[in-house]
Amino acid sequence: MGLTPRDLPPALEARMRRTAVVFLSLLAACSIERLAPAVPAELVFTHGAIWTASPARPWAEALAVREGHIVYVGEDGGVTRYIGSQTRVVDLAGRLMLPGFQDTHAHPLSGGLELGECNLYDANTVAEVEGLIRAYAQAHRDLAWIKGNGWQLPVFPGANPHKDLLDRLVPDRPALFYAADGHSAWVNSKALALAGVTRETKDPANGRIERDARSGEPSGTLRESAIELVASKLPAYTVAERIGAVRRALSEANRFGITAITDADAGPAYLEAYAALDRKGELTARVTAAIHSESGAPVEQEAARLRDLRKEYRSGNRLGVNTVKLYADGVIEARTAALLAPYLDRPGDRGPLNYQPDELTARITAFDRDGFQIHVHAIGDRAIRVTLDALAHAREANGPRDARPVIAHLELFDPADIPRFRELGVVASFQPYWALPDEYITKLTLPALGPARSRWIYPIGSLMTSGAVVAGGSDWTVSSLNPLDAIQVAITRQVPDSANGPVLIPEERVDLPRMLAAYTINAAFATRL
Repeated sequence: MGLTPRDLPPALEARMRRTAVVFLSLLAACSIERLAPAVPAELVFTHGAIWTASPARPWAEALAVREGHIVYVGEDGGVTRYIGSQTRVVDLAGRLMLPGFQDTHAHPLSGGLELGECNLYDANTVAEVEGLIRAYAQAHRDLAWIKGNGWQLPVFPGANPHKDLLDRLVPDRPALFYAADGHSAWVNSKALALAGVTRETKDPANGRIERDARSGEPSGTLRESAIELVASKLPAYTVAERIGAVRRALSEANRFGITAITDADAGPAYLEAYAALDRKGELTARVTAAIHSESGAPVEQEAARLRDLRKEYRSGNRLGVNTVKLYADGVIEARTAALLAPYLDRPGDRGPLNYQPDELTARITAFDRDGFQIHVHAIGDRAIRVTLDALAHAREANGPRDARPVIAHLELFDPADIPRFRELGVVASFQPYWALPDEYITKLTLPALGPARSRWIYPIGSLMTSGAVVAGGSDWTVSSLNPLDAIQVAITRQVPDSANGPVLIPEERVDLPRMLAAYTINAAFATRL
């Protein structure tokens, strides 16, 4: 698992020349400290295999921490100077120590809220879904709505659960269940009636109401922006509920060694909850809040709104609010991702772009001009290309700067666009746990693309080889928050615990050192930490 200078994490490469003097100054300071008496540390680790992420010296044996700062990393013999009568010494006995993980794309606040609702993530059959919903509804007779999350699209034919089933499970109240990917929702008849959604209701922009093939009535599944037709009728969460959700989510993140996380879709109510905890010094991880950009407002009006939110919630402590989130498209499973060529099972349909190219370019250019970091959801190859084109235009219009734009998810590529990430300085935020041959891929994706296009699903290895900065993320609660799960999948491209199972595009497997970099130093680079 050793690293060499050849394995330099891409996030460092761009800055090596202009920071050489700084590195030399730090080395000189370290040399001076070796000669001076050391102040004892509160915490010392010894006899470990400590991976530093530094290409010059990737491995160390000991580490010392004083007042929340690492003051020594090196050989066991050198750390004894930091051990005093009150120092806690931990013998690692050869075990591995890593830097704190960082997740560059997740949904911690909404995930924290979901932890208190009906959880369907582990339901793999219709019968399991039925049992969980029925039990939850019976146990929560006081709730005006029955809400839940996590139904898996492959469980239902056509990824399209019907309202009739949900009517039987929840006959007395409106019910809404988000799919595991967050891009579809399942509702019952009472929810549709409350929202006024009928046979005559037209599909909203960038959304689709699935309909019964015979009657034309809404079938109970809503895609993308159509979800809001019903979700807008849900009772709002209180400030206290959102603050509690942040606490639950960050506790879960800390449990997996995560010390920094990006909330990839934060509206004003989310910013308020994060800021409240930040003011109290109670954020247990650094949070980068990517502020949700409203698609309907004129560009300059939206830019002004974002500037106001940044000014109101910028704290300088553990909350960062200088990032803007945009959605370029949807997801392949629901046929809402934007592709360069049509879906094989929907002739002539390439999927919608959430913004026309000129509009996306205008928004990204305006937000970049205001100094915001850009964070874009792009799944399909057309969405990826249009986003790269917009970022290239912003760079030309506003002048080059250390912008570090991020494109997340990146499921399907035209290989011609792979080198553009390094050329434009764009960070590729993959969710590596998705790069495996599960039913989302085998049942809902491969049949829609065919073998030639499917070769370029989640090309993590190719992006790394190109020299792009590749950072890791989970999109929790869509998939596991544990970085080790995602790292394993990126290395094997297999379903966990199936060592003899199929491999998804073995050419795109990557090694452990580069995946550790993706979840540590590269992720820190992506969020300016």
